[in-house]
Amino acid sequence: MSGSWTGPRLVVAEGATPRDRGRSHGEQTADLIAEAIDAYSASFSYTHGLSWRAVTERAALWMPQISGLAPHLVEEMAGIADAAGVDVLDILALNARGEIVYDPTFTKMSADDAPEADGCSSFAITRAPDGHVYAGQNWDWRETAAPTVIALRIVQPGRPTVIMQAEAGQIGRQGANAAGIALNANGLGGRFGAAVGMPQAIIRRLILDSARFYDALRVPFALRQQIAANLLLTHRSGFAIDLETTPGRHRWGYPDEGLLVHANHYEYGVPEQLGDDYRPFAVDSLYRSPRLTELLRDGLRSGREVADTVERALSDHFGHPHGLCRHPDPEEAEPVRSMTIASSLVDLTTGRYRVAIGQPCAGRLDPLPWNLYDGSAESLAGAGIAAHEHDDGCLCGV
Repeated sequence: MSGSWTGPRLVVAEGATPRDRGRSHGEQTADLIAEAIDAYSASFSYTHGLSWRAVTERAALWMPQISGLAPHLVEEMAGIADAAGVDVLDILALNARGEIVYDPTFTKMSADDAPEADGCSSFAITRAPDGHVYAGQNWDWRETAAPTVIALRIVQPGRPTVIMQAEAGQIGRQGANAAGIALNANGLGGRFGAAVGMPQAIIRRLILDSARFYDALRVPFALRQQIAANLLLTHRSGFAIDLETTPGRHRWGYPDEGLLVHANHYEYGVPEQLGDDYRPFAVDSLYRSPRLTELLRDGLRSGREVADTVERALSDHFGHPHGLCRHPDPEEAEPVRSMTIASSLVDLTTGRYRVAIGQPCAGRLDPLPWNLYDGSAESLAGAGIAAHEHDDGCLCGV
């Protein structure tokens, strides 16, 4: 890899089988996985009174569902565990940490008492002045998770190559694939009962494993999830849709004049299960969403380059420390203190993928040393198609 790279650790997970790819991931991140387990052990002990062993015992509830639907992902997690010297349930718990934080089967905390860790702000720009299509976000999460963030490239024969920013050991987060599909995500909050549903990490990876936009969009509608989440899907042709997904019904929205933004509150209607007493778990979402919309729209109209416009917008400090660019709040307890741990911008037209580690105000969105479409013809041929869906500028040249 590039010797001048100063961003998150670069990890390429590759191999002929899912277990091989998992081992590749685990070999390169064993130290970070150990650090992540230590950090979540401390935070779950503080917030839930649970030992790490108790957390992994509960995580085992998801294994039958995942094994039945996506056995290749169980194999990948097993490979990570083998190489990192931990149990597969340790890796599953790292992937399902959002479910553990927000689900009532793990804690008796009320929604009002739950830690406000997830403050992500996502966007899609489908009609940029340069004619390109972009997607990205600020990723807000626990301050203790920041050192474990990696830039992960998964090269998987028969499926599109995927690039994500993730925590070490995770197999699904937010990113984009060689079929020209981007996924950005935000927590929504709310309690939806104790039924066991699919963890978000699995849902998001299945979306990013999709070679066709139809298949990617179908994933959250075909599965029952455990917790609510906002999923913003963007296609390189310029189509984008935002889904507010819950274990019950979903709602959705589309770009307005080429721009689609979402944060952490329900914008298309409050789910019936939450009744009349719904309150956003992250009140700063109520200003982050319109603030990001205004900053992006004004910047795009000004003629500034898109990357510069996005950097400026994501670095906004209105509401500091609970702004778009989130800084640690000294009034929050250390195990649950949150901040912007990474930011991303992917140009779906050219395949250029940019990442900033930590707060965007402290560093630039630097291009990764990989292009999203490197080897895309080979990876998609294995999935049975010549290239991603036909559109203006399609790789297949049709």
